[in-house]
Amino acid sequence: MSSATRHGLFSGFVGHQCLNDMITTFWTPNNIFFSVLVFTWIVFAWDLYLSRRQYKIYKSVTEVPTELIGVLDTETLVKARDYNIDKSCFGFYSSIWNQLLSTLILWTEAIPMLWHFAGRTISRVGYTTDNEILQTLAFVLIGSVISTIIDLPWSLYHTFVIEERHGFNKQTMGFYAKDKVKKFVIMQAIISPILSMAIWIVKWGGDYFFIYLWAFCFIITLLLMTVYADYIAPLFDKFTPLPDGELKQQIEKLAQSIDFPLKKLFVVEGSKRSSHSNAYFYGFHKNKRIVLFDTLIEDFHKNEEKKGNSPLSRFFLVFFTPTLLLLYNRHNRVLLGHWKLNHILKNLVIAETNLFLCFMVFPENMVLVQEMCRKPKILSFLMTCLGRRFEFAADAFAKHMNRTADLRSALIKLNKDNLGFPLYDWLYSSWYHSHPPLLERIRALGKID
Repeated sequence: MSSATRHGLFSGFVGHQCLNDMITTFWTPNNIFFSVLVFTWIVFAWDLYLSRRQYKIYKSVTEVPTELIGVLDTETLVKARDYNIDKSCFGFYSSIWNQLLSTLILWTEAIPMLWHFAGRTISRVGYTTDNEILQTLAFVLIGSVISTIIDLPWSLYHTFVIEERHGFNKQTMGFYAKDKVKKFVIMQAIISPILSMAIWIVKWGGDYFFIYLWAFCFIITLLLMTVYADYIAPLFDKFTPLPDGELKQQIEKLAQSIDFPLKKLFVVEGSKRSSHSNAYFYGFHKNKRIVLFDTLIEDFHKNEEKKGNSPLSRFFLVFFTPTLLLLYNRHNRVLLGHWKLNHILKNLVIAETNLFLCFMVFPENMVLVQEMCRKPKILSFLMTCLGRRFEFAADAFAKHMNRTADLRSALIKLNKDNLGFPLYDWLYSSWYHSHPPLLERIRALGKID
């Protein structure tokens, strides 16, 4: 080896060592603490700024936008405006509370104190703090109880004041309490074995535990996606097969027209909770199932005399076209299909890569793990941008199906039924809305036409 090469290697080693020393010197516990604290306040200020911009839109817009004249009346606009102003004010005060609470937790070192308290708790029942799995489960359980109690007043106000005031809440206090307890118990029952197994993998896996832990989390994610709708969701709501009739025929016909492998149709009794409309599908490969909220069924029956113009069939197109398009593109009938399929894969790759990196750097540098807490904000924004592209592409797909008019009508109807505000600040919408708001999609449909 030449002297020049040896000198270069030595210089590189020294440079790397100096960099490590600088990082170690800077990332002292105090510097880490204040960096995290400052960053949380920067994020809070940014969110507050965006919310303020949108609040001004709510207050200033009192007339129906030009593009919606004739399809959105002033009365509906006023109702939507009042509803969203209430939600905005609620979000403002709750975000201040959450930020102050987070700061207090950091400043008082409440998390380490809770960990030690969990250790003392299991010691009282005959276990030692060497049992890390049991101490962790106690820590999570106690923390969950405290968090639920702290959040309870905000949840009650949102449900029984805001949602009640605007005609959406359908829950009784008894139903609400029973539902809360049931959710808490089931969540703990699911988390406990998963968390126990994850801790065991960390201890067993050695230097490469992050690979096994990532694989375990990936499998659990797929498993929960598979069993949730069939075994977990029915614990909270009643699911019944959609009866035979015109509505079922319309949905099956539309699904068949775009090669959607529909196996079953269900109706969920969502009206016990809220009058908001919703729907979703689940299942893998060729075993897809669709769930409609009963509020949509009621809407269909009110309008079924309008043959061939069912609001629910249009809603089905609006809601499911994006996902159907993501999964199926036979014979290249729609050029956007393959493109969107690639984006679904990118979504999966991004999420799993982020999780893998978090696990990988954990044993080497806790500072890096804490710094990665910043990334979800940026990652969330990027995923929002991607989601917006999905929605606009799905709207273009509706045009290929010659359903542009139906899509526009469905978007307007859904917005009316849920008191969605039609106009949003561009920066607020870009940051928060993976599903573009009504006016943006209406304008985009105009460009498609």
